[in-house]
Amino acid sequence: MATFRSLGKMENFTLKMVEGMVGRGYDRDFAERCFRQIEGFGSYGFPESHALAFARLVWVSSYLKCRYPAVFAAALLNSQPMGFYAPAQIVRDVAEHGVEVRPVDINFSAWDNKLEGDALRLGFRQITGFRQVWAARVTDAAPYDSLENLARRAALPERALRLLADADACGSLGLDRRAAAWEALRTPSASLPLFAAAAARELGVEPAADLPLLTPGEQVAADYQTLRLSLKAHPMALLRGAFESEKVLTCAEISAARNGRRARVAGVVLVRQRPGNGNAIFVTLEDETGVTNVVIWARLFEIFRRPIMASRLMLVEGEIQRSPENVVHLMASRIIDRSAVLDQLSETTPTRPAVSRADEFLHPDAPSSHPGNRARHPRDVRILPRSRDFR
Repeated sequence: MATFRSLGKMENFTLKMVEGMVGRGYDRDFAERCFRQIEGFGSYGFPESHALAFARLVWVSSYLKCRYPAVFAAALLNSQPMGFYAPAQIVRDVAEHGVEVRPVDINFSAWDNKLEGDALRLGFRQITGFRQVWAARVTDAAPYDSLENLARRAALPERALRLLADADACGSLGLDRRAAAWEALRTPSASLPLFAAAAARELGVEPAADLPLLTPGEQVAADYQTLRLSLKAHPMALLRGAFESEKVLTCAEISAARNGRRARVAGVVLVRQRPGNGNAIFVTLEDETGVTNVVIWARLFEIFRRPIMASRLMLVEGEIQRSPENVVHLMASRIIDRSAVLDQLSETTPTRPAVSRADEFLHPDAPSSHPGNRARHPRDVRILPRSRDFR
């Protein structure tokens, strides 16, 4: 009897247990009720030692998160990929608990995420594709007053410069993402012998390029593309207007709503879980105000299989259920895949939300090339927080 054991085996012990109890003087009804209780536990249960080990981890983690939130967040980020939540959710949570989160910067960041007083400074490890050896060179030769100076002293290749610019990591130079990318394009690679040997500035002075500013949506899309998170805004904060006519509540409004109310909510999919008994699927949605826990019964899954499996931005309609302990769930009755709305964030940066490696919903019924289906298959992923899905 254990979790993850193949289903359909516990009934083999029905006769032995029930008849054994009856033979020892117990009522048959009582014996059958005992077996049914054990049978239910057997499909999703843990031994006491396992539970105790988890309890200790929960207690220690809770203590650290409560007393040292910045330390706890930095440790989680430096341990990625792991755990239940993606970097975007970890950063969002620690900011909501009063910790200042500072961006990746060529003059202040190291490879790992670190503390600067009570603030959390994001590290170069957050930049997708950036190498630890490049980070070590950047850190050892800091500070810098220009990208050219950075390229020469840190001996960085062109790709490293482009990644730093795309990640908006040149704020201390007074360069935004687009201006830094322009500078990176015109900065010769440090691998060129003449450039590497130069002691003085070689680039000629150019007039201001007068580059158009990125829109907030383009900034957020680019952040998720390069860092898997954004300190500028949550995607739903920028897309809220797209749901105005549909009377969609925020996650905070769902949490405060009365029991039994019919409601709609839309948000980025964080987690999809399907416990061993398979009777329900639990989906956690996030918007700019918080999270909503959605319960989808198995019979509904068969009706809305594809939107449940493929959505990265999901709209759920259902009834609010508030327990005596004040735990709120939205009992789903309808699910709509609104992933195509993500395209409104940016016309230049594709919004292809990521899913967890543990995602069991990697094979939607309809292919991504289906006519009219603008949402990309979750395996073709890049941005928005990773969905941490477990069975």
